[in-house]
Amino acid sequence: MKLYYKPGACSLASHIVLHELGGDFEIEKVDTGTQKTASGEDFSQVNPKGYVPALKLTDGQVLSEGAAILQYLADQKPELGLAPAAGTIERARLQEHLNYVASELHKSFGPFFSGVTLEGEARQKAEENVAKKMAYIETLLSDGREYLLGSKFSVADAYLFVVSNWSSFVGIKLDKVPFLAAFVTRVAGREKTQAALKAEGLLG
Repeated sequence: MKLYYKPGACSLASHIVLHELGGDFEIEKVDTGTQKTASGEDFSQVNPKGYVPALKLTDGQVLSEGAAILQYLADQKPELGLAPAAGTIERARLQEHLNYVASELHKSFGPFFSGVTLEGEARQKAEENVAKKMAYIETLLSDGREYLLGSKFSVADAYLFVVSNWSSFVGIKLDKVPFLAAFVTRVAGREKTQAALKAEGLLG
């Protein structure tokens, strides 16, 4: 398998999970602005949507959309427990968390990555929107659970970590969401997370 990624983007979640699975895989960096990959490939021919992640399977098929890729990867090695079994309420909860991170929290960071400098009232509104979305996650983690589904790390945690960690890149403090802040530190310290961060050049 080959993962097309952009350093620190949401594709990092899939990269972390690939390391969790172990085994052989490739990664290829994408410049989403020019739609060129590190090897000179036309990324728009790989994923016409034009964004990462995209996962090229061994048979040549390409899978896109982070939540779909994460669940597909988890199901390759169900014994690792990175996603509950299909058809269970636990699996539905995983999908619930993935959808929330994708459609609410991830989306709330959009203004910070639009290419337009946020200042004054526009920045304040963007920060308030992020804070509102994070507040919901804080309520989930406030019961003492280590991860979204309880004590076991799942693919939803990889995604939540990546998006929440964007706060450090855009200057948003997590002091008002201490449980989420502790979660980010916890996932960042995992061996496989460190491996993915290093591979993407995100560690000093």
